[in-house]
Amino acid sequence: MYSDIVLEHFTNPRNVGTMEDPDGYGKVGSPVCGDLMEVYLRIAEGRITDIKFRTFGCGAAIASSSMASEMIKGRTLDEANALTDDKVAEELGGLPEAKMHCSNLAASAIQAAIADYYERHPDAQGAPRAEQAPSG
Repeated sequence: MYSDIVLEHFTNPRNVGTMEDPDGYGKVGSPVCGDLMEVYLRIAEGRITDIKFRTFGCGAAIASSSMASEMIKGRTLDEANALTDDKVAEELGGLPEAKMHCSNLAASAIQAAIADYYERHPDAQGAPRAEQAPSG
């Protein structure tokens, strides 16, 4: 049912934990199954230098969180923000259809943490800019 990669990331998850004063923090939950994921990011010069996560959920959710954290560590914010549930599932060697929402949880939590970073650091390169009203 699960690939060896899923089982490896479930039994030996990478980057588990929390972080004091993260540069970005995201928390998402899945109404489908009740899973919850928190992501903590440390960012320097536009790159993710450290990531920690806590996932409360099934084995697929934990494996997806672990894999996603490995996939974005050292990446730019734009690269990390482009992570999709399909990319996470592909790296895991696939997930059963009933568990695909778990990989979506990981990508969504990372995107929420990046959005939080930009809210805290509005002058950061890549931060969404508010449109300015015309003067006059």
